[in-house]
Amino acid sequence: MALRFRLFSVGTLLVAAALVAAPLGFAQEPPPPQAQPPGPGQPQLPPGSQTPQPMEPPAKLPKPQRGDRTQNLDFLFGALKAAPDAETGKAIEERIWALWFVSGSDTTDLLMTRVKTAFEGKDMDLALELLDAIVTLKPDYVEAWNRRATIFFLKKDYGRSLDDIRQVLAREPRHFGALSGLGMIMQEFGEEKRALEVFRKALAVHPHIDRIPDLVKQLTEKVEGRDI
Repeated sequence: MALRFRLFSVGTLLVAAALVAAPLGFAQEPPPPQAQPPGPGQPQLPPGSQTPQPMEPPAKLPKPQRGDRTQNLDFLFGALKAAPDAETGKAIEERIWALWFVSGSDTTDLLMTRVKTAFEGKDMDLALELLDAIVTLKPDYVEAWNRRATIFFLKKDYGRSLDDIRQVLAREPRHFGALSGLGMIMQEFGEEKRALEVFRKALAVHPHIDRIPDLVKQLTEKVEGRDI
């Protein structure tokens, strides 16, 4: 009993420390742009399937924490695993997104602002041109790859989306947004076992991630069967 109480206390302190800040308010995200039909040579979805929606960062992000970025991310991911409920997990998730969006370059930040404007205006071609420039200018900037993967996903260009997801995960294996996107693509193409594996990785990083627990439950029953 003493050991359990100590573990609970450490987890609670970790979460509390991650959330030491004023309450945050966030604007509602704009609706995602309508995807275009797949072009020649692109993978086709199974008949009757519906295109899932990729995970998006909040429309408004909290101010990123000061200090060493890597240490801050490690700390927040530890707190994310210890989060006692979805609301707390969401607040920590938003702080992680805020750190991911820090580029360290004024030029990159300006270009990303223009990407956001183009995306919200549903000018996907312009957004992609800007992101092409960003990944060339700053190839280690994870969120440029992730944003481009999202746009390719929405355009149903799944091959290029997968390529960019791989770039994201090579740089940040804990990127729950990229993991959820990868799982959704695998699921849509009937790779249910692979999708289940990826979704479980996402849950291991972010236990309260939106929608993924239900998908894991459904796929577990299909892939592994119901418990007797």
